[in-house]
Parts: sequence; C-alpha cells; structure tokens
Amino acid sequence: MSSPLVSDSTSKTSLPESSDNSAVRDDDDDRNQRTAVIESAKPTTIGNGSGGDGDNKIGNVDDRGTDFAAVKLAYRPSAPAHRKNKESPLSSDAIFRQSHAGLFNLCIVVLVAVNSRLIIENLMKYGWLIRTGFWFSSRSLSDWPLFMCCLTLPIFPAASFIVEKLVQQKYISEPVVVLLHIIITTASVLYPVFVILRCDSAVLSGVTLMLFASIVWLKLVSYAHTSYDMRALAKSIEKGDVLASTLNMDCSYCVDFECLAYFMVAPTLCYQPSYPRTACIRKGWVARQLVKLIIFTGVMGFIIEQYINPIVKNSQHPLKGDLLYAIERILKLSVPNLYVWLCMFYCLFHLWLNILAELLRFGDREFYKDWWNAKTVEEYWRMWNMPVHKWMIRHIYFPCLRNGIPKGVAVVIAFLVSAVFHEICIAVPCHIFKFWAFFGIMIQVPLVLITNYLQNKFRNSMVGNMIFWFMFCILGQPMCVLLYYHELMNRKGKHE
Repeated sequence: MSSPLVSDSTSKTSLPESSDNSAVRDDDDDRNQRTAVIESAKPTTIGNGSGGDGDNKIGNVDDRGTDFAAVKLAYRPSAPAHRKNKESPLSSDAIFRQSHAGLFNLCIVVLVAVNSRLIIENLMKYGWLIRTGFWFSSRSLSDWPLFMCCLTLPIFPAASFIVEKLVQQKYISEPVVVLLHIIITTASVLYPVFVILRCDSAVLSGVTLMLFASIVWLKLVSYAHTSYDMRALAKSIEKGDVLASTLNMDCSYCVDFECLAYFMVAPTLCYQPSYPRTACIRKGWVARQLVKLIIFTGVMGFIIEQYINPIVKNSQHPLKGDLLYAIERILKLSVPNLYVWLCMFYCLFHLWLNILAELLRFGDREFYKDWWNAKTVEEYWRMWNMPVHKWMIRHIYFPCLRNGIPKGVAVVIAFLVSAVFHEICIAVPCHIFKFWAFFGIMIQVPLVLITNYLQNKFRNSMVGNMIFWFMFCILGQPMCVLLYYHELMNRKGKHE
C-alpha cells in the first residue's frame, strides 16, 4: 500500500508558475501538506473479518478519535510552521495580487458616514438652501430662442444629406462637395453662437445648446469625411487599384436618409452605414436606469445648491485676493466639485448613453474605459470619453499621420480642436472670452509629457495617476469654477 503523500504528489497535474496565482498556490501547498500528514498519520483499519464493529474501530478508538490523534500529530511542536518565502499581503510585490473588496467596502462605509455627518451639520447650520426655482423659474421662459434654435438644428444634417445625394447623382464635383460641407458644418456652430450672444439667457441653457451644436458639428464632420472616403474607395475598386475582398469593411457607397437619421441620434460620433445591434429592448432595465438617472441628477443639484454655491459666493476672485485664502477656497470647493463631476460622469456616460443605446438597440457600448486607473494624462484622455476619442483618432489623428504630419504635432492638433470646443461651450454661454478653458485644455500637452516621463522612469508607479487626480479635481476644476463665477458676477454688475 503506497503512502498517501506519494500518491498525491504523483497524481497532481502540474500548473504553470505565474505571479498571479502564487498566493493561491502557496495556500494550496500548505493545505496539501497538512492533509498528507493527517492521512499518513492514520493507521490501517483492522477488522475482525465478520463485518462487525471492528471495521470502523481500532481498539476502543473510533473515527473521531483517529482524526483527533492525526491532527495532534500534524500540529505537534516539531512540525515546521514556516516552509516558504512569502510576502505580506500589503507589500509592493503582493498588493496587486490580493483582493481589496473588504477595504473598498470600508471606504464606502466611512464615506457615507462622514458625508452624512457633514450633510446634517450643513443643514443645522445653514438650513435648506435649495431655491424653489432651481429646476424651473419664470426666467426660463426667456430662453425660448435657444429652445427654438435647438429644434432647428436638424436642418444642417438634412442639408448634408442633400449634398451627398447630389454628388451621388454626379450633379456636383468633389471640390464643390467639400466647400458645401465646410459651409454647413461651420454654420451649425455659428448659428447657436449668434443666438446665445443675442439673448440674455441662463448659463445652463446656453451650455446645453452649445453641447448639442458641438455634437451636431462632430457628427456632420464624420458623415462628410466618411462619405468622401467611401466614394474614394468605390472609385479605386472600379479602377482595380484596390480589391474589395482585401478590405475588412463594407465598401459600397450608398446615401440613405434612414442611416443618417439613426446616426444623428445614436450614442456615437463616428458615422458608418450600419452598426452592431442588440436583439431586443429591455424595458425593465431601461426603467431602472431612468430611476438612477433621476436620483443622481437630484444628488448633483443638491450638492450644487447646498454646498458649491455658498462656497463660491463667499469667496474672492482667486487671482486678485489673498493667496492663502484663495488656496483655502479651492481646497474647500474641491471635494463637493469632485462629487458633482463623478455624478456627472456616471449620469452622462454610463446611465444616459446606455439608456439611449438600449432604446436604439445600439450594440457597441464602450463609452468609457477604466480611466480612474490611468497612470498618465495621455491614458486618461484615451479612456474617459471613448466617443470623442474614437472621433479624434478617426478624423484628426490618423489623417494627420497619413499626410506626413509628425505624431507629436498630430497630438497637439487634436488637443487644439478639443480646446477650441471647450472654450466655445463655456465662454459663449457665459459671455466671457478669457480663454481659460482653452488654456486649461492646452496645458494638458505638457502634462502628458511630464506624466509619460515619470511613468517611464518609475515603472509600475502611480505618480501619473496622482498628478492627474490633483490637477483635475483638486486644482483645475475648482479654479475654473471660481474664475468663471467671479467674472460672470462682475459682468452682470457692470451690465446692471
């Protein structure tokens, strides 16, 4: 009869050595060694040949006594307690191979407890600060020109469709098509800008209109650029320069109004004739997401009215007052501003875009990646807004590279386009043209270089991640809020 220890070691299937399962493997080795010692400590069963009690007993000791004796033998003082080199779970070599679900739950509990106390303290000290006209007021009726402008934005996609239909019928040439698309896309942005500047509307209404106008511009550029490329591919296939079988795409150039209409409402900025679709619409799932959207939108409104507005109103201009006081205001504003920013991201990129995708049965729902783990600023911009990132790659970055522009210059051009639209979406509704939003985006270029250098110098470090969180949430956003608020108040004071 072979020893259990030998039979166990010979029958076990060998596993590849890897750092990811080393912790589990060490625990299994210890468990196997203890089991082997216990099994080897059990004496052979002695029976009396009659099938009586002797089959289950050794003298006066039953199975429980045997197990107890084996355990005492396995954990006797001479048994080794330390058999391998092991790291502490929180050491730098083992921390990423451990589960931190318990610590994450602890952080959530502490976060809820601390903020609950702060909310109660704020309500006891200042009372309920949310105004009755927070969601709707009589002043909102004066924003009807912006609402009418938003309703007339579909004119521009219709004009782009007519242009593509004309070029399909060969009524106009390619240079004329390019010129007409430039005029249409430019007008789709300048028209809302003109309406907002002519009206003394609320800032929130202006920002909403400019966001819609920017989305229309991005979609129309993608529609025109993609259609142009599809026409060029179709001509190349006709001439025999390119074989359709070598392309992993649909090369047929077809102008379809239904495709354009679906694209204009789909949660994407990149046009293509067809998209991956889901089988059905989950109505119950949509209802749950809508409830979440309403709840988190209310949370954002509560934080803005109850925390951010009082802090901003009681502050001075960050560039004109005492430096230490400005730093204190920025730090105090950073926490509620971070909560609002995270709620905004969750509501827009997770809830709203997924609801829209579900209603339209849009299949590709990678609207963001794990940007919170970004080790460089460049990684953050590649992961936090995937619709815009895919548009930039498709219509800015790679076209620049194909035209011989260096990679670094192409990245700067992409940031420049982003900076211009950030400035338009903020400066125009506020009627303040200080270029703070523009410089706030363009300063990301040196931050990309700095964090890339730190990442290359300190391998597997989170220095870049810390810089990202500090620049965006602790310094950048609160500073922009204070700057635009005080300039807006100064403009209103001069106007009155």
